[in-house]
Amino acid sequence: MTTKSHLADGVDHVAYPTFDPTATVHFYRDVLGFPVVHSICAAGWGPEKHPDFIHFFFDIGKGDRLAFFYYFGLEPFDQGARGDAYTTHGNDVPLYFVRSRHLAIHVAGDEELTEYQRRLDASEWPCELRLQHETIESIYTHDPNGYLIEFTRALRPVTPQEDLDANLTIDALLDVIARGEPNMAALLTRKAELIVEQAPLWTRKREEVSQ
Repeated sequence: MTTKSHLADGVDHVAYPTFDPTATVHFYRDVLGFPVVHSICAAGWGPEKHPDFIHFFFDIGKGDRLAFFYYFGLEPFDQGARGDAYTTHGNDVPLYFVRSRHLAIHVAGDEELTEYQRRLDASEWPCELRLQHETIESIYTHDPNGYLIEFTRALRPVTPQEDLDANLTIDALLDVIARGEPNMAALLTRKAELIVEQAPLWTRKREEVSQ
């Protein structure tokens, strides 16, 4: 568990390449309503043979931005059977692995989530899935570049106990990987061991607070 001070202040931007800026702008600005807030015209930038490019940004709320690179003259690469404009895979790569790389955008509640689902369903990129899992509810679609995009709302606040559980889980995971036995049973066994090891410390801290 880290003890270092937290100095970061959230996400400035997430960036992806695009081969289709027309559809990308239409999807994010015109369908979803994310305004374009910044662009960079990079001519003669970078090392030799680096193409000119446009770097453009959408406002996705609370100062966070989603950005794209469009490189002039760069043609799409050979596409695999699965994937997106940046990463493609053959049919032998499991779909769950392909879809693990995605962007999730937070919304305030059910009304906002449903409105984004309505906007998507009225476009060329309809909502593909809506489900509740753990402490959130989400909708999913793929943007014009093939990137998996999620909109998500919290069903309830995450508790301090769940934060503690998350840290125990990660510590246990790193331990079983170091031992060369990464599987769920080993992880849960190691997590139980960590709980037993740390329980006296938690008891002392609780007693100190109650005094």
